[in-house]
This record gives sequence, structure tokens and C-alpha cells, in this order.
Amino acid sequence: MPIKTILVVDDSPTERHIMSQLLQGGGYEVSTADSGDAGVEQAKQLKPDLIIMDVVMPGTNGFQATRALSRDDVTKNIPVIICTTKNQETDKLWGMRQGAQDYVTKPVDGPALLAKIAALG
Repeated sequence: MPIKTILVVDDSPTERHIMSQLLQGGGYEVSTADSGDAGVEQAKQLKPDLIIMDVVMPGTNGFQATRALSRDDVTKNIPVIICTTKNQETDKLWGMRQGAQDYVTKPVDGPALLAKIAALG
């Protein structure tokens, strides 16, 4: 199924803006959430085709939110790409174990991210 709608979950307004601009420029419809909890709730309501998830956020972090999404019958089939400053191999492995389909580090390489999204679709 082609990806058309993307939910960006990040507590940084700047990062949400940058990511939204990049994705909209790639032809995607973008929604945003400013926390892990809000991201999980919006994912259940909107059922986007893809979620891009930050990790370091107050409250529910991105690893916890990804795990919750991957275990919920309503959202378990929505792919998650973790997008974070955490660049250690152990972070990547942990993110994938939580249910993420891919893992990219910030600052984001725009063309590479768009290629990953296209490959998922």
C-alpha cells in the first residue's frame, strides 16, 4: 500500500516543522504530535500510513510509544521509523526490537529518508 499520510511525533517544534516541510515537499500529507502519548492517541484516531518517531521526549519516550503502537491491534500494522539523535548501535537495535521498521539519526538526510519511505510503500 503506498504511503500517503505520515504522523511526525517529536517534542521539538523546530524538528516537527523541518520534518513536515521535507515530507510535504515529497508529496505526503503530514500530521504532527508533540509527545509520545499524543502520538499514540493520534495514531489510533488518524491511522496514518507511517509514523516518524523521535526518541528523547518528556513522559512517554519514543521507544515506549513505538512498543505501545506495535502491540495495539489498531496500530500494529502502521510502520514506524525512529528518527533520533541517539546514534549508538545499541539504540538502533533496541528501537528495532520495540517494533520500528527503520531507524535514522538526526540531522536527517532528507533524500535518504524519502527513499526509505518510498521503499516501505
